[in-house]
Amino acid sequence: MMTSEQQAVLEPVRGSGSRDDEQRRPRAARRWLVPLLVVVLLAQMAAVMVTTAVQQTPTIDEPVYVATAAEYLHGQGIRYNPEHPPLGKLVIAAGVAIADPQVDTRFHGPQIDLGPHLLYESGNDPWTLMFWGRLPVIALTLLFGLVVFAFARELAGRAAGLTALALYAFSPDVVAHGSLATLDVPTAGFLLTSVWLLWRARLRPRLYVPLAGLALGAALATKMSALPAVPVFMGLAALSVWHAHPDTERRGRLLRVLAGAAVTALAAIAVVWASYLLVDPRLRWTSQDPVPVVHGLRGTLARLLPLPRPYTDGMLLQFRFENHPWEGFLFGRVYTGHLWYYLPAALLVKTPLGLLALWAAGAVVLVAVRRLRPAAPYLLVPAGVLLASAMTGVRDFGTRYTLFLPMFLTVAAGCVLAVRRRWVPAATAALVLFVAVSSLRTFPYYLPYSNEAFGGPSATHLRLHDSNVDWGQDLGRLADRLRERYPHERIWLVYKGSGVPSAYGIEASDPREVPVGTVRGLLVVSDSSVAKAKGRLAELIDSSRPVDEVGHSITIYRR
Repeated sequence: MMTSEQQAVLEPVRGSGSRDDEQRRPRAARRWLVPLLVVVLLAQMAAVMVTTAVQQTPTIDEPVYVATAAEYLHGQGIRYNPEHPPLGKLVIAAGVAIADPQVDTRFHGPQIDLGPHLLYESGNDPWTLMFWGRLPVIALTLLFGLVVFAFARELAGRAAGLTALALYAFSPDVVAHGSLATLDVPTAGFLLTSVWLLWRARLRPRLYVPLAGLALGAALATKMSALPAVPVFMGLAALSVWHAHPDTERRGRLLRVLAGAAVTALAAIAVVWASYLLVDPRLRWTSQDPVPVVHGLRGTLARLLPLPRPYTDGMLLQFRFENHPWEGFLFGRVYTGHLWYYLPAALLVKTPLGLLALWAAGAVVLVAVRRLRPAAPYLLVPAGVLLASAMTGVRDFGTRYTLFLPMFLTVAAGCVLAVRRRWVPAATAALVLFVAVSSLRTFPYYLPYSNEAFGGPSATHLRLHDSNVDWGQDLGRLADRLRERYPHERIWLVYKGSGVPSAYGIEASDPREVPVGTVRGLLVVSDSSVAKAKGRLAELIDSSRPVDEVGHSITIYRR
């Protein structure tokens, strides 16, 4: 039994403990709230990407990637798609392996026929095969969302991390291309991961510099457009090592800096080699297309790089594509060649207005706020260099060439919350909500998204073409629409894509192969073909009446 004196002494302690418990409960709740919100945002993103992936037919680029992945799985080596390194296709192969398609190992036709042969002529279900091919890219896109969150949180706190993740999860371009078995999102995500690791290397360079090199190598082994990042990332590695050793004497510090840059490059090169050796340890390689001879600086650079021959030959093939006079479309104008301002203009159309505002604000904050200023070179310099490089390319096909911006600048956007002004959290939350609403309104038609200032997704085809709007993704939806609303009608079809219309139950003829007067019934035209219509097709469209549209990418006319 306790005496009354002992009870009197213990009472305050109990009261104090009770108050401490009450204080701990809100802290514990807040601790769980952040992971819960991360899960909710990524679950939402996963749901819309999976739904989109299930509903879309193969886009123009996907079949060759999926078919090449199937070739890898069946030991066919490096035969097709040499213009892109193997790693992204090895990622896709993880899903293709689950689908377990029948592969015709005797096929030796041109690359353009490889994908359709696997999807439509080898006894496989194209819906199932495409879904499983897309699933690993969806998973990778979600993982990159965690990198966005972690990077922004380290720079400016948990609220900044959640803000950045929300903007990433609702980015229409990221959702659109993260739902496809393509290489653009993996390349951009590996680059962001490398930058995040280089930032962390400012404290632990021995651990994070090699890891950053491996992530850079993963980007290089996925798409060659990552090559301009190499000198930038080597410079960032040097900067991180310099910061990590402030007390080292100057000569030793310089040696460590050079070693950090070298380790980054060597690790990246090792990943590229490993990706090719994984496909074929003997690196057997014969190009189906003649490899062009490229002179000047580009040719010299390709020959000097310490990379596998299939990689350097792929670079030379890419240079040949760069010399092709591609046809573009921007704001109603059809042109041949390249416009340097194409990508900035396309980004203005296809980026949510709230996201544009937060990107700009985030970039300013990184430069203006002293404690964030060290992060500016890591986020803004790579984004600027990669954008400048993409703007020099001659293929004005879409904002998919700039998918690093919704990653790098979204991290910067989260840092807006580092500004200590009362109105900043409310304004940021309002802009994030604006982005979310704009994004969800376009569901599930993310490829043709454009923001409200340019009329929304239904008007995108008036200003842009190709993968911005119409990449062949709506052939299945077209089949459903024709079956439901226009049964037994004569169909004339001009379709831009890799799908085979008859495989989806569409029996149609090409109106460009017969006299204009004989075309009667429904004229169905992909919007990219409408935008660049000439000659007989332009005459057919001008003399027809639009009656329907499918997925904001295909227009149905009545004749």
